[in-house]
Amino acid sequence: MSAIDTRPLPFQYQFLSGAIAGISEILVMYPLDVVKTRIQLQVTGATGPNAYTSMVDCFSKIIRNEGFNTLYRGITAPILMEAPKRATKFAANDLWGTFLKDTFGSPVMTQPLAIGAGFLAGVTEAFIITPFELIKIRLQDKSSKGKYSGMNDAVRKVIKSEGISTLYSGFESTLFRQSFWNVGYFGVIFQVKSFLPNAETKGSQIRNDLIAGSIGGFCGTALNTPFDVVKTRIQSIPKIENVVPKYNWAFTSILTVAREEGASALYKGFLPKVLRLGPGGGIMLVVFTTCSDFFKGIHYGD
Repeated sequence: MSAIDTRPLPFQYQFLSGAIAGISEILVMYPLDVVKTRIQLQVTGATGPNAYTSMVDCFSKIIRNEGFNTLYRGITAPILMEAPKRATKFAANDLWGTFLKDTFGSPVMTQPLAIGAGFLAGVTEAFIITPFELIKIRLQDKSSKGKYSGMNDAVRKVIKSEGISTLYSGFESTLFRQSFWNVGYFGVIFQVKSFLPNAETKGSQIRNDLIAGSIGGFCGTALNTPFDVVKTRIQSIPKIENVVPKYNWAFTSILTVAREEGASALYKGFLPKVLRLGPGGGIMLVVFTTCSDFFKGIHYGD
């Protein structure tokens, strides 16, 4: 049985490992993201033959009324986004972790430092992913069916009709969504791993990564879903000159949704989201660790 490789890995290999991990996760879990977006955009109390009553109902109606391919509609944008997004998530978390350890004079990572590094990594991510998120939401929204022929067409039409700054609509809510997810994900991973038996082999490392990553993904989702709901609504609304949108800033939008639809509406789409990001978090961590070990072999000439 092979031992765990603890040698440091240069940034470019961390970036590649994160990119591969992110793309692997999205190829497996993307349909859940489409369902999550549809449910989040549906106002509480909606009725009629096209209303969604549950996650399973949403899946079945999308397939029956729009075709199976709709479950992968808009995937180009997130695939292009996932490489820099996931790469940035892991690489920035490591870099911010090192920075915080040096700043506070800590020789090892602690849970407070892991939480701080995760939050700062989320802030870093938001700058990169907000335009991709907006285009993805526009393509996933059933009300925009037929409006855009694909990702490039959506980018062109959004910029032409709403202005280039619209690509950063929802930046604030995206920042909080990413930061709170990372706080839950990386902070919980650190804590869960401290309770698990030491990983002395590759097999035990994969086991620990799956357990810690899945639990971390669940906790991150529980923390960030309200911000994800309002981000989806903010980014779905076309920008109209001299018109103040109903959903604009993160916290005021959270209050609007809670007041008009009840606090439970802030967790719309939680089930498909957690089904994606719970197991998805485990998949990402396993793929990231496996790729990191592979690149260590290349870098160190093993």
